[in-house]
Amino acid sequence: MSSLSRSPTPADLSITPRDMRFGRDDKQGRWWLNGDPIASAFHTALSVTFPKGEAMFIEAVKAHRGGVPEKLAREIRAFTQQEVIHSREHVVFNRKAAEAGYDLSELEADVDEVMDIIKARPPIVNLMATIALEHYTAMMAAVMLRDEKMYAGAEPEWAMLWKWHAIEEIEHKGVAYDTWLHATRDWSRLRRWRARSLMMLLVTARFWPKRVKGMKALLRQDGLTGWRVTARIWWYLLGSPGVLRKSFLPWLSYFMPGFHPWNHDDRALIGKYESDYADAVMPAHSSRPDRAAAAA
Repeated sequence: MSSLSRSPTPADLSITPRDMRFGRDDKQGRWWLNGDPIASAFHTALSVTFPKGEAMFIEAVKAHRGGVPEKLAREIRAFTQQEVIHSREHVVFNRKAAEAGYDLSELEADVDEVMDIIKARPPIVNLMATIALEHYTAMMAAVMLRDEKMYAGAEPEWAMLWKWHAIEEIEHKGVAYDTWLHATRDWSRLRRWRARSLMMLLVTARFWPKRVKGMKALLRQDGLTGWRVTARIWWYLLGSPGVLRKSFLPWLSYFMPGFHPWNHDDRALIGKYESDYADAVMPAHSSRPDRAAAAA
């Protein structure tokens, strides 16, 4: 029996692209998240990574879709649709941040540097990076949805965007991993564990330092510098709301030999917010996800 056939991905899982559009006619405050410069900078620094990062995820998964079971093929199509729409909406979010007066060029250059490294690597390495980063997005999505105070006082359009993105990240959190299981079906368990564990360590060594660097670049443009600002950044990550602290145990679970994203079924978090987006649902069977990128 193959590893994929034993995957704990729920048999009744429905990955539903929700074709939402946010904030086209809205301005974005510089401190749009409850007037908090630290929280706002964290989300903006993260958002800058999404358009090109999620395009990489799509390509990495599509490069290994040949011969997958039909159920996984359908999930890959829905995953692709969701990620294309996420990229489109974060292009808008990032544009609104720029219109609010932020220079994002330093953050974008960091993303380009990482993308150049990725493009030079074999496709299977890109898929390994994708499953690690997809675990990151799913971990943070769960934190964002569990903490009802996370978006209290935020500008409504942008709070809706982040919650919408979070529910879809949870929904498709196993697609890249199941594609990885299929692509490495001839590998030994030890080889698979060693490869994905090393990649997670490499990704982590870059992920948090880059986000902190991006936050500091944004805060510097608001005249916020020095050790007190650095302390506030780390309090946000480790104290309250503690995005990094609350992600630690889920991150650690990635190194378990029997890890799979769906070992923990947190679809209840989706149910808390799903009705907010029920009127915007794309057909998951569409074969043309690129249409979703139109009309940003």
